[in-house]
Amino acid sequence: MPLDRPGLIATYRRLWPYLWPHGRGDLQRRIFLAFGLLMLAKAATMVMPFTFKWATDALVAATEKSAPASVPAGLISAPFLLIGLYGLSRVAMAAMTQVRDGLFAKVAMHAVRRLALLTFEHMHRLSLRFHLERKTGGLTRVLERGRNGIEELSRLMVLTLVPTIVELALVLGILAYEFDWLYSAVVATMIAAYLGFTWKATEWRIGIRRRMNNSDTDATTKAVDSLLNYETVKYFGAESRETARYDASMEKYEKASTQTYVSLAVLNAGQAVIFTLGMTAVMALAARDIMAGRTTIGGFVLVNTMLVQLSMPLNFMGMIYREIKQALVDIDDMFRIIDRNPEIADRPGAPVLAVPAGTVRFEDVRFAYNPERPILRGVSFEVPAGRTVAIVGPSGAGKSTLSRLLFRFYEPQAGRITIDGQDIAAVRQDSLRAAIGMVPQDTVLFNDTIGYNIRYGRWDASEAEVREAARLAQIDRFIESLPEGYETPVGERGLKLSGGEKQRVAIARTILKSPPILVLDEATSALDSFTEREIQAALDRVSRDRTTLVIAHRLSTVVNADEILVLDQGRIVERGDHPTLLTQGGVYAALWDRQRQADAAREALKQAEDEKSLRAHSAPEPQPVG
Repeated sequence: MPLDRPGLIATYRRLWPYLWPHGRGDLQRRIFLAFGLLMLAKAATMVMPFTFKWATDALVAATEKSAPASVPAGLISAPFLLIGLYGLSRVAMAAMTQVRDGLFAKVAMHAVRRLALLTFEHMHRLSLRFHLERKTGGLTRVLERGRNGIEELSRLMVLTLVPTIVELALVLGILAYEFDWLYSAVVATMIAAYLGFTWKATEWRIGIRRRMNNSDTDATTKAVDSLLNYETVKYFGAESRETARYDASMEKYEKASTQTYVSLAVLNAGQAVIFTLGMTAVMALAARDIMAGRTTIGGFVLVNTMLVQLSMPLNFMGMIYREIKQALVDIDDMFRIIDRNPEIADRPGAPVLAVPAGTVRFEDVRFAYNPERPILRGVSFEVPAGRTVAIVGPSGAGKSTLSRLLFRFYEPQAGRITIDGQDIAAVRQDSLRAAIGMVPQDTVLFNDTIGYNIRYGRWDASEAEVREAARLAQIDRFIESLPEGYETPVGERGLKLSGGEKQRVAIARTILKSPPILVLDEATSALDSFTEREIQAALDRVSRDRTTLVIAHRLSTVVNADEILVLDQGRIVERGDHPTLLTQGGVYAALWDRQRQADAAREALKQAEDEKSLRAHSAPEPQPVG
């Protein structure tokens, strides 16, 4: 079912505050100058056919030794002067048009920049659910097309549509004044038929264009998704499958694009036929009047020249309608994102979170991403200020959901979360997130330098503070061993670094942030056993005297936690420190035994491989026979 799209006037009303730059006198002056040049350029455009007419009549008079009454007095003997005047009027028209376009360009691009920035900021304000449900490639295409649509609509309306309407009105008036109302009637009928055909054909083409855009978005999304998951594609040897998926989308794009070009050819052919019929009829009227002595050869040239000039704005009218329709669709997609209310929003007058101590409390928290599948079923616990509490449990128990709720990416359906007694739903989100440091399980870095990614934790940090954070995260030696040091690019999503290196960069930027509350969500999951012990020691130092919530899969990383909570099927089923939970022989003890067995099996396998390798290297070389 197609979406209801707003019309041109409704969209232009929304764009007007951006096109008319309040508080920017320099841009407002540019608008007035652009409109002044527009009118002068159209005046020069109307002068051109008359100079051509006068030059023609002067040349005829020079050959026939008689001056037609249509030639201004004093110019009968100056055909070359009239030809020069014709050229001068063309130059003036072109120059003023280009200066006008240049003046208005800054106004249009200022509107593009403001709306694009507004959309980009709003995308960041929208909830995590929105971004998980949308595809990044599709969002960037909406932003890109929206920018282009704003630019097209502002330029088409101001620099093309308005001048074209002025020119059409002037042509009809001049034809009626200089010749006969019949000329204007014929041209007006031709214009009406031309625009009517253009409207019908363009409406037909809009559906084709929309299918082409949808297939283009789908192809771009698949390409971005596949390239972002380059390593996964390689792991499973899925290059041919990814190519086939992309080709399926491109096949739809190819078909829709072909239909677009075919429909454009039909549109152009119909427009040419209608215009040619109208032009032929008007020239026939002029020929009749010449034979009747009511006009001169110059009049015939004037009619021909004006209609040839008219063909350009008429062609623009077809293009204007097509492009405005598409721009309206693209801008509406952008406005639909702007109009979407964030799922999580600050309450009016919400105060800044104050964290004198850092006690975190979950009080009977219930949450479900979908109502049919509850994730948390009445979770209550407290992380005392300066203490470390670990959350463990099987996959799907709801461990990572706790951190998302703490950051207010989602709101619980029941219960509340407090920090030092303040309900986090009642404070400003920026102050809440400024008080919490996060080391996530899946570390994604910006496609910039190592230094940039560490400094992201606190942008005003000094170089010495950045290096100290790297040292505490046990990554300083690695960085200093690189030829470019802290200026080393990390690549798309940090793919130039190993999993452990990426994780340590993430730890370094959280250390640099120096928040009173820490959340470690599987923070050492990407590290080998040796590196894990090093990083765990660093994390222990960093979390000292800070409120720390550890979400762990490897139980060996939480044995020193002040309290361990065992989460299973959305409920806390056990709690206590490591020795206490082992003696209970419950879920935690079972998880501990399974991990110990798995670790022992891996260690035995590694030891066997090492012994095999040692025997292979120590075996005597075979002696040659004979």
